[in-house]
Amino acid sequence: MKKTWVYIGLVLALVGLSADAEARSVSSLFKQVSPSVVVIQVVESGYSEESPGEKIAKGGLGSGFVFSEDGLVMTASHVVHLADAVKVTFMDGTYATARVVSSSPLADVALLQLDSLPPNVVLAKLGDSDRVEVGDQVFVVGAPYGITHTLTVGHVSGMRKSENTSDQFVPLEFIQTDAAVNQGNSGGPMFNMGGEVVGIVSSILSQSGGFEGIGFAASINVAKELLLKQKSFWTGLEVFLVAGELAKALNIPQEAGLLVQRVARNSPADRVGLRAGKIPIKIQERGILIGGDVVLDVQGMRITTDIDQLRMIRDKVLSTPGLEEIEFKVLRDGKIETLCLCK
Repeated sequence: MKKTWVYIGLVLALVGLSADAEARSVSSLFKQVSPSVVVIQVVESGYSEESPGEKIAKGGLGSGFVFSEDGLVMTASHVVHLADAVKVTFMDGTYATARVVSSSPLADVALLQLDSLPPNVVLAKLGDSDRVEVGDQVFVVGAPYGITHTLTVGHVSGMRKSENTSDQFVPLEFIQTDAAVNQGNSGGPMFNMGGEVVGIVSSILSQSGGFEGIGFAASINVAKELLLKQKSFWTGLEVFLVAGELAKALNIPQEAGLLVQRVARNSPADRVGLRAGKIPIKIQERGILIGGDVVLDVQGMRITTDIDQLRMIRDKVLSTPGLEEIEFKVLRDGKIETLCLCK
């Protein structure tokens, strides 16, 4: 009997040591990688719902991580895609301005270029998300609700490949986790137990924007393909396809058009001269902005509801970084106008 209790005691001691070692491992990894994580603050232009037409500035918050010596930062597209201005704050409290280099809204990944980089900055290491398996332990570092450099730990619950593709026809892939992610975590890194980034936290699959027991991160391999390997750029443009009765109600003189929703200041779309909507309305419980330009034609290709035609237009836009040499025909104040950065 005495030997049995000794055996049980040894087992419990070993379990305790194992749990303690695991805790120390996460703690040491957190200290190692945390300085590479940044807080991203953005300013966006918008319009007041209380006073339609009144322009206001709105703030936004997210996370990201520095991964290159020349000051490149990865984050989530929805954090920065429509930003007029971007400020990045480091763990030591120093900060720098940044500009959006490229953005893939469908994959929810984006790339920033810092205007300056603090000395001795810690760089995050990019991992290989193809090696991630269900059950692997992962941890997330970010700024949920603005509480900077917060750690949450969990496991990979699933690898979700979407039937949709990104703007560049790269299959989308998201890592599902039970690690808590909330507003402010978006764009932050998901690390494996080797201290490598395997995902970028996204909220696009969340119904509320807050933690619902399931979190998602865009896989780092998709991010690398879209942001570092393929030709990608930032338009700073958000549009809404209108057709049918709504198109008729807006006096659109063809089957469909792209209703310009928002345009980021100093973005390529802004330089072209596209005007954003300014009057908020609701259509079937969805909020949209009217009163801006309606794009009718891009480079001689008419906007329709045909998916193949829309993909051709998208490809044309993506093949011309900065929207240079792209001609837009828009409906503005009841008249058709041509906009172009053509030389």
